[in-house]
Amino acid sequence: MKQAQTLSDKDVKRVLAYCGTRRHSMRDRSIIQTSILAGLRAKELAALCVGDVYDDKGQVRDQFIISGDQTKGGCARRVYVSRKLRRVLSEYQSVIRTRCEHEPLFRTQMNTAFSANTMCQLFLNIYKQCGLSDASSHSGRRTFITRLAEQGVNVRVLAELAGHRHISTTQRYIDVNDQQMSRAVELV
Repeated sequence: MKQAQTLSDKDVKRVLAYCGTRRHSMRDRSIIQTSILAGLRAKELAALCVGDVYDDKGQVRDQFIISGDQTKGGCARRVYVSRKLRRVLSEYQSVIRTRCEHEPLFRTQMNTAFSANTMCQLFLNIYKQCGLSDASSHSGRRTFITRLAEQGVNVRVLAELAGHRHISTTQRYIDVNDQQMSRAVELV
């Protein structure tokens, strides 16, 4: 099976610029960036509630737990929030400030919770409009894992962050490109 496209910095900029033209631009930008900056699956993004990400004072949590019901494998895991993701979610807070903690973090244009499928469709639509025909809802996750691997993060840490039980699963997510190969031989 063909893997989802890993996004370059140029691709991400194009996608975020396009999201800025959409009716729900802040929501769409926040979804794309949360996917890339936390490596969350579409199902996990769709299942997030306001109280998962924000504390009772409306501040972005340093980390949060996604329950087994929210994950693919049925195992809860901790999601760590980087400074970049904190900025994204802090901006997004203005969109959801009147929502209760148990309400969906991201809502459809019909003001309902996304399902895993409708979240996947949102990703496909956005990427298609940006000319990224090989990108899917998993592209942010592959980009997250690949970027961390490029920075030398241990595959065991990557597996924990991704919620994979086996590092062999994580290794399949890591994209290898010519720049990495060139840098690698310079280490000798």
